[in-house]
Amino acid sequence: MEIKVNGEWTEFPDGATVADVLDATGGQRPGIAVAVDGVVVRRADWSATAVPKGAGVDVLTAVQGG
Repeated sequence: MEIKVNGEWTEFPDGATVADVLDATGGQRPGIAVAVDGVVVRRADWSATAVPKGAGVDVLTAVQGG
């Protein structure tokens, strides 16, 4: 199935989770947040949250500065 990750269509197996998407695109690292179709997914739920076909996944990195 195709999922749009940070604006780019990427192929994933059916039933892919948020954790699967992160592992395929740079890994689960500190300081990131993930939203699926605009809804933030808690880190504790990444491995249990399936990403539906055609969904948009945004991986955001926290940046500090002033």
